[in-house]
Amino acid sequence: MSTPPDLPPPLLCLDRWSAGARRALIGVFTDIDDTLTTDGAITPDALQAMHELHAAGLNLVAITGRPVGWSEPFARVWPVDAIVAENGAVALVRTGAGRVEKRYQQDAATRARNFERMQAVLARIEREIPAARRATDSAGRECDIAIDHSEFTRLDDATIARVAGLMRSEGMHATVSSIHINGWYGDHNKLEGARWIVRELWARSLDHEMQRWAYVGDSTNDALMFEHFAHSVGVANVRRFEAALQHLPRYVAPSERGAGFAEVAAAILQARRA
Repeated sequence: MSTPPDLPPPLLCLDRWSAGARRALIGVFTDIDDTLTTDGAITPDALQAMHELHAAGLNLVAITGRPVGWSEPFARVWPVDAIVAENGAVALVRTGAGRVEKRYQQDAATRARNFERMQAVLARIEREIPAARRATDSAGRECDIAIDHSEFTRLDDATIARVAGLMRSEGMHATVSSIHINGWYGDHNKLEGARWIVRELWARSLDHEMQRWAYVGDSTNDALMFEHFAHSVGVANVRRFEAALQHLPRYVAPSERGAGFAEVAAAILQARRA
């Protein structure tokens, strides 16, 4: 008799998250698109939740596949310690009211070489896969490229897989978010970006304190974070990608997108007040 394949553990409702674990948290990492945002914009409840987490003394870092240019206005006004953009490549760090500092994982010469290579891959994708269109935020990208699959253009699963496969055939890393297919050169990713920013900002090891951080996300490019964070939470729309996720979040919020993030924040804050 054949052995059945290992299945990921089922998603647990948010109320199964122990109060003790929530009370011990020192920080929250969060995705942006379709986690903080709803229909492309941050909702008042999600923004208020971020302010309340910050006011309670928790560190707050957004990690996104969005470009650094797109992220900069939000880094200036959101109550975050930093936004790590382009899947871990570059960080926007708050240095004062309305001021941010840009920090990179790669040096300038490496970034310049990789940029030229990536533009050639982007042109090849658009040439060989006629339905593929570069993301509308591409002008703000410095360390990756992105093809739109669900923001303004709709691609089917086969075309998404073809785009990601072409990126990988060119030696790139490729990942699929809720809206884009991202490709880049380098060893960074969301998890390495999280480790890097903890070292940069607090001179500490994330791996040594992983049990004291939560991660909130919604799609397949969050799978690595779901795998490594014991306190990983999906907003409810993560179920769209459940069959494709090798690693599921441990918990799932009742609501989708920004409302789901607000529920996660409320759960954390409720435990800290108890």
